[in-house]
Amino acid sequence: MTRHEKRRNYEATIKLKLRSVNQLFNSLDPSPFVEKDLDADAEEFIVSWAQEFPLQAPLRLRVYLEQRPAEDPTELVREAVHNYFSYRRNLNEMEFKRLMKLGRFSLLIGLLFLGTCLGVTTTLLASAKGNWVEVLRESVTIGGWVAMWRPMEIYLYEWWPLRQMGQTYSKLTRMPIEVTYNGGG
Repeated sequence: MTRHEKRRNYEATIKLKLRSVNQLFNSLDPSPFVEKDLDADAEEFIVSWAQEFPLQAPLRLRVYLEQRPAEDPTELVREAVHNYFSYRRNLNEMEFKRLMKLGRFSLLIGLLFLGTCLGVTTTLLASAKGNWVEVLRESVTIGGWVAMWRPMEIYLYEWWPLRQMGQTYSKLTRMPIEVTYNGGG
């Protein structure tokens, strides 16, 4: 087996040690367990570790409990974690769509403003002479291009971290989850 094949077959494991299952969930959320929000620290821990591994690498969550509950919580934990990250993925998709809509609207405004500025410089200021006219012509042109800053920022930089987070959330909705007791593996 080559080094590349080993890396492709590698499964990353996120290990989460808790005293009890309740520690996994937000204690202020009154919803039933499978619909509860995860504890903010638990979510941050899981997401940050998931981001440490390549997006293509298979991922597994292993929860170690110090206290053994009366009933096996594996299915409850699996369903709750998958539901929570599915919810986060859906929020991320809505945020992505909102950003793309803002990008389109910003682009339309930027192009209209840029066109207006270029039109002013070529029609109204084209025949005028003098230093102040030259400064005004350049200022209006620069102002038009500055109006394109926000749409370019959205389309060049802002969308891809949001998309990558969405892919991470999608991955977390499908990861296998194990629950073990007494810190054992």
